[in-house]
Amino acid sequence: MSNGEIRYEVNEGIARITMDRPPVNALSLDFIQGVVAALRKAAADDSAQAVILSSALARRFSAGLDLDILIGKPISEIRLFLQELYTNLYDAQYNLGKPSIAAVNGAARGGGITLSISCDVLLAAESATFGYSEIDIGVLPAIHFAHLPRIIGRHRAFEILFSGRTFTAREASELGIVSRVVPDADLEAAVLDLARTFTSKPRAIMRQGRAAFMRQNDLDYRRSIAVAVEDFCNVAISDDAQEGLRAFLEKRQPNWKA
Repeated sequence: MSNGEIRYEVNEGIARITMDRPPVNALSLDFIQGVVAALRKAAADDSAQAVILSSALARRFSAGLDLDILIGKPISEIRLFLQELYTNLYDAQYNLGKPSIAAVNGAARGGGITLSISCDVLLAAESATFGYSEIDIGVLPAIHFAHLPRIIGRHRAFEILFSGRTFTAREASELGIVSRVVPDADLEAAVLDLARTFTSKPRAIMRQGRAAFMRQNDLDYRRSIAVAVEDFCNVAISDDAQEGLRAFLEKRQPNWKA
């Protein structure tokens, strides 16, 4: 399976979903639909016992949303995209039936972090960086309001989400966002080794165990997604958000309303 931006292949029981949309794997509607379709294919693929989500781009995992999705668009179009990125991505991962691993090889921002944290395990290269930069362009990292405080605590989550600062893979690991950090040159080997560990386990027990794990850790997350969609949409169509988005594309400082 390949749509030019998302590739799907299986080798030795490991399905690999590779993102390849230069220069930064920006998330368009077609792109995220491709990721979701690949996850659903992996769920139905009996030859796959573990799934890896990775990037073909050097030092770039995903920079987040393609801003064309937001600028001057009606709320109905924005909601359609978020339905795919928030709801359908979550549902595809929830029903995957096998472990998923995000191989974060470089910069992950905003929606790129959404992709990575949808996986069961995150392995990151030492040079990888993370950031919830939405606030700097006048929109909200709304989905991360639902999960990040549960991972790192309310106060640390607020500081990261509302400062928009970037942070290293090491800090992400210390916070509990990333499972493990490895040297850049060892990322591929580490991801494959973990995937092979998962494929060596009894398939039926892994499927049942993962389903039980997902149920126990859902924590009403599905309802939180619906709230996040509305929060994001309501802000994205505001004058300040549209100004912030245009300023980012025009490489100038935004002129926020007083």
